[in-house]
Amino acid sequence: MTERRLAQIAWLARLALAAVFVWHGLAPKILWLSPDEVAMIGAHGLPDHALFAPELIARVGGVAEVLLGIALLTIRRQRWPLLVAAAVLLVLLLDVALLSPHLLIQAFNPLSTNLAALALCAVAWLAEAPATADS
Repeated sequence: MTERRLAQIAWLARLALAAVFVWHGLAPKILWLSPDEVAMIGAHGLPDHALFAPELIARVGGVAEVLLGIALLTIRRQRWPLLVAAAVLLVLLLDVALLSPHLLIQAFNPLSTNLAALALCAVAWLAEAPATADS
């Protein structure tokens, strides 16, 4: 496969992955705070303090997701945003599985969303891999 084609595949994967992070940061956390988001954070049993308010944590998490989405699009010469995205997706999926497992059987659940996004991370990672002598 040509370098140009691999670059196109990597860009498409990064674009789709960034869209996932930006949308999941904006829609259920910043613009329209989802009760499910608040409940998932509340399941951690955090101290009753303003700094640990689930609403605040959700909004801060939303900002972090939007920033990660932007990083995926703007920091294209480096692959670390893909590693960060994959790690975040795995940690959040594990978090839901342990603390809110009932969400894993809902429509458009974190399992299907996170697995698809992890696949996008892998596609971009592989497409951006440095060419080897065997290629």
